[in-house]
Amino acid sequence: MTENPAAAQALVVHGEKLCEHVEHLWDLMKHLSIPTDYLVDTRERHKVTHETEPITRAFLYQHVHGLSQNQLANRMEARPILVHRFGLECAPTQQALSDVWGKFGEDTREIIEAAGIGLRHTAVENDVIAEALVPTEPPEDEDDEEDEDEKEYTRRKAKKTFKLARKHAFPEFESGRTLNREYDDEQILDMVARICAHEASAHEEGEHAYITDDDQTAHGSTILRVLKLFGTPDGEDAQLTIDEIRDDDRMPDIERIRDELMTAFDSSVENVINTIRGDDPFDDRKVTAAIDTTPEKFTVFPWKDKAAGIPKPNYPRMVSGYKKSGEYKRGYKYATITLVGDLVPIPLAIEPVKENSNWEEDDAPSYSKAELVERLLDKALQFVDIDEVMFDRGFYSNGVYAAVADRGLTYLSPVPKYEDDYEVIKDIESHPEADAGVKHDVPFGRDGEVHHTAEFLYVPSSSDDADGKYAVFVTNRDHVEPDEIEAVCNRYSRRWDIENQYKSIKKFLPRTSSTDYRVRLCNFVLATLFYVLWRLTDYLIKRGKGVEIRSPPEITAKTFVRALGEFLRTVD
Repeated sequence: MTENPAAAQALVVHGEKLCEHVEHLWDLMKHLSIPTDYLVDTRERHKVTHETEPITRAFLYQHVHGLSQNQLANRMEARPILVHRFGLECAPTQQALSDVWGKFGEDTREIIEAAGIGLRHTAVENDVIAEALVPTEPPEDEDDEEDEDEKEYTRRKAKKTFKLARKHAFPEFESGRTLNREYDDEQILDMVARICAHEASAHEEGEHAYITDDDQTAHGSTILRVLKLFGTPDGEDAQLTIDEIRDDDRMPDIERIRDELMTAFDSSVENVINTIRGDDPFDDRKVTAAIDTTPEKFTVFPWKDKAAGIPKPNYPRMVSGYKKSGEYKRGYKYATITLVGDLVPIPLAIEPVKENSNWEEDDAPSYSKAELVERLLDKALQFVDIDEVMFDRGFYSNGVYAAVADRGLTYLSPVPKYEDDYEVIKDIESHPEADAGVKHDVPFGRDGEVHHTAEFLYVPSSSDDADGKYAVFVTNRDHVEPDEIEAVCNRYSRRWDIENQYKSIKKFLPRTSSTDYRVRLCNFVLATLFYVLWRLTDYLIKRGKGVEIRSPPEITAKTFVRALGEFLRTVD
């Protein structure tokens, strides 16, 4: 018994050292040195399926999180990475865990329980796991805790999660500048966050710093230069203009610029998602994602002489035309894939969008929507197992739907044009008492062959209740029955999460007059990243307070971004 505290303390001390180098709890468990000499395992060695050391790692993980044995078994079954990190050959069942725990000596169980609690504190203090994702312990002063109102609780939790979120995102963006720089990259990102919070520009941020003698803020030109560096492909000079970084079709080399920025964004999102794996919001739920595009308005007129059909020679190549509210406009466009529905609404990937516009030559490049969808899906599927994808009618195409079907997913999308006379769809199998119908097994072709079949669902249009007026949706679900039509179509309302996301992102998208696409794309990527971090923080606060994930935010996006830029630069 006298050796129990020493063995538990040895585990905690080693855990403290590991926390300096690891990012996630499962990595901490993987590298933790288990003092097997102090552990008593009475099982018969020749009958053991799960060796002492790896199963001890699993039990330590259980006690860090405060899980039951059933919860631990379910988590390992759902996440093979945990089984691998612990060093187990397979995921043990709850019964197997119970049997092993019973065969461990009493002293051994005490060591594991004590070490688990100690490692919990160590992991939280070193931002390896969020405080909201571990059991809440009784406060030292219960009266103070009882008197704490919700605002104070949110403030206290936000401070913890601000640092946690920042640790897992900002370090992925590297400008490659020399070490003797006056402001490091994270400080520049703090400045960008302040710009976002005030709906300002890099120039205004630098000008404000000059007037107020704020030596913690760089000149506006320095901020813009770092943004360009974030988006400059390896081997290229940031001093080059965007038009000097070209590919073979007279376009800026968007693929390389995109890859440079998205490598950092993807790593940040992966880190964020891994952080909230402690109470995985994606487990045991139907995972639905939405894909859409959004424009960043660009007001400069593209024509030198519109009547003569002469465009401006140096008009930005990545600006596309679009129609909104009946008006034709111009802007930089971006596509995203975002979790929607009952999940934390996190954007998982971003893609630049380029469409041929009427001021351009006929053979001007235009990005394939099918290829955009393929890239977005492949990125998102690295992080989350998606079940269903929703689109708006602008994505209606065989190539887009084939991309979804090829990945074993289902899609749901409105049809842009449909026959509004019920008589011409007389072959629809309709429910005898419902004004809705379904047309089964409609073929969708690809490369001259039938690629897959889909269901066309006809429901009364919400905008016109007249007989024969229908909204039509298409889905590749298997044989939708008439009594399922309404439920399937009603799911489409969940897609509005992505529209709300765009509204939030645009509220703090930095203003700029730059036509350098590195700056434009970097601004959108960073604004989206701040949105992800806000959603993470809001999730963790709600998790700690026991609030429904889909309830109104506990902290607003503006407040979060402002805190990220102002509060964190003074926090160790």
